[in-house]
Amino acid sequence: MKTLCYNGNIYTGEGFAKAFLIEDGVFVKVFDEAFPDETADEKIDLNGCFVCAGFNDSHMHLLNFGQSLLMAKLNEHTSSLKGMMDYMASFVKERNFKKGQWIRGRGWNQDYFEDAKRMPYKSDLDELSSDNPIVLTRACGHCCVVNSKVLEIAHIDENTKAPLGGAIDLEHGLLYDNAMDMIDPYIPLPDKEELKAMILEGSKALNSYGITSCQSDDYCVYREIPFEVVNEAYRELIDEGKLSVRVFEQSNFTDLKEFSRFVETGNVTGVGDNMFKIGPLKLLGDGSLGGRTAHLSRPYADDPSMTGFSLFTDEQFNEMIDYANKHEISVAVHAIGDACLDKVLNAIENALNNYPRQDHRHGIVHCQISRKDQLERMIRLKTHIYAQSIFLDYDNHIVEQRVGKDLASTSYSWKTLKDGGLTVSNGSDAPVELPDALKGIQCAVTRTSIDGTGPYLEDQAFSVKEAIDSFTIASAKGSFEESYKGLIKEGYLTDFVVLEEDPFTVDPKHIHQIRVLATYLNGKNVYRS
Repeated sequence: MKTLCYNGNIYTGEGFAKAFLIEDGVFVKVFDEAFPDETADEKIDLNGCFVCAGFNDSHMHLLNFGQSLLMAKLNEHTSSLKGMMDYMASFVKERNFKKGQWIRGRGWNQDYFEDAKRMPYKSDLDELSSDNPIVLTRACGHCCVVNSKVLEIAHIDENTKAPLGGAIDLEHGLLYDNAMDMIDPYIPLPDKEELKAMILEGSKALNSYGITSCQSDDYCVYREIPFEVVNEAYRELIDEGKLSVRVFEQSNFTDLKEFSRFVETGNVTGVGDNMFKIGPLKLLGDGSLGGRTAHLSRPYADDPSMTGFSLFTDEQFNEMIDYANKHEISVAVHAIGDACLDKVLNAIENALNNYPRQDHRHGIVHCQISRKDQLERMIRLKTHIYAQSIFLDYDNHIVEQRVGKDLASTSYSWKTLKDGGLTVSNGSDAPVELPDALKGIQCAVTRTSIDGTGPYLEDQAFSVKEAIDSFTIASAKGSFEESYKGLIKEGYLTDFVVLEEDPFTVDPKHIHQIRVLATYLNGKNVYRS
């Protein structure tokens, strides 16, 4: 079946066009004229709207995002601690939880509280329930607060030692990074059908933001569930014709034994099809800036008692990355603090010295706090950069407070890295942020928060073209798919988004307000506003 989409303002990624013809899931012709004389089985009038390749979120957590959509949505209720707790009280009452049932929420951020300038505490949650375990996770995903019932169930008390890469604040019921894993064995696991429901919930939301592809870290959401089950959930959704977003799995593992089992069963970068494919080894290197757990080379400027911590030792980084590189698997390592980044770059360089590869595409996820020498080193090592420009919306308010003026002056320097020849793709890290690609494009262009705070390092701003490309062709390069994804071009997959306004001509401060009118995957409509 041939479909002609005509009368559009089409950004192809290489220029502009007016119409295109699609057949069997690929673009077969692109036209400069708005009303080409072309025979087609179906014709779609784009009504002069802006069209570009479907957005590709190059780092997020689709399963976790879908899970969060079924929890208490704390990101919508974080203007005050009291407001959040009032919302939780209503949430608990409305859901009528059975005694002993786990109550979960995600999205709080103490920096947004207008009343209490602190994190929520165990005592706050104890007022909600003493019979139900309650876990409320910070927006960043690197800290959670639990009530006394959780501590009781998980046997966490004054004699409990925090694991490497984690911390416990027993008095306030706060668990940081690896310490959060201590409660996982006690939380009931979802079955495969529940996993599929979460994936579908997340996919549907992604389509509403114009996203047709994502690079997703899913294995870490439920460590007790084998990776085979997660893969089966995706495969079954594909077979059922329900999955509406293409997934490149950023395969998260914490130890070499399980990762080697994954590899030995045939899972290496690129295995799969255009709907679900195995991607890089994903490692979670350190914490978050907001929670002061990102690993810095110097004390936090606003809390000299903290430097954060890396979640792996040097030896662990080396053995995991070396093994992946040896087996021609790319790596994507979360590194927010500059001390963590040193460790990761050391491990990547060591691996490439042991087993040289020309097109390795080993990547740094987030790449936020960095020094000038590290920027130069990443360019030399030809690393891929998985940026989240949407982080500037929040981080503009805190980065200099957290790390000091000197270190802030060379951080979030994605333009420098791009100009140095590196591919900088863009994403949201959802559910840390909403997967709002247009909001991310605006932050990349303005370098300000949505509320106008900034600009922060204005010389690091992307052009509108660079920002859109970072969500399309650059993301496709991160997954080795740039030869058939990310452009509106003959032979490329027919994934595209229709926008109400043109990001190239609208006031940059209003890009985030552009409405997504429709999203198409494989030439089929998967979202319409």
